[in-house]
Amino acid sequence: MKTGVLALAAALVLIAGPGVAQTYKVGSIAIEQPWARATPKGATTGAGYMKITNTGTEPDRLVGGSAAFAGRFEVHSMTMEQGVMKMRELKDGLEIKPGETVELKPGGYHVMFVDLKTPLAQGEDVTVTLTFAKAGTIEVKYPVEAVGAGGPAMGHGKDMKMDKMGH
Repeated sequence: MKTGVLALAAALVLIAGPGVAQTYKVGSIAIEQPWARATPKGATTGAGYMKITNTGTEPDRLVGGSAAFAGRFEVHSMTMEQGVMKMRELKDGLEIKPGETVELKPGGYHVMFVDLKTPLAQGEDVTVTLTFAKAGTIEVKYPVEAVGAGGPAMGHGKDMKMDKMGH
């Protein structure tokens, strides 16, 4: 009986492993649910998303980052202006006020991986270094979801239907 319970527990850990949301912390900044979208063959840019919470008493900024698989890392906003979706680089970074959580998600704030050296492949993890003005730098693993994924999924989105998700 004891062996069966241990085997079941080990199996559950292995099954849940890839889908368990990881939280990263640097200074007063917490990063939750980082993920990226897979890129189609020939794409030169990719996008990454996450939730950033400032648990401190002073504002901080996501001011940049880097990734070995991309030539540049940029922080972007996406807004609707007169019915047109506009994407802009935030040259001064993205402010996270004390006690605030900012969600980077499709159609809103996001990070861009520019001049991709290799495509982002669904089911893989990619490592990204994030740089905050006050908290400093931290390495974060981004699970790569499907090309049209709308959010992070259990097990990297394997066998999930993503055909109705927005891009």
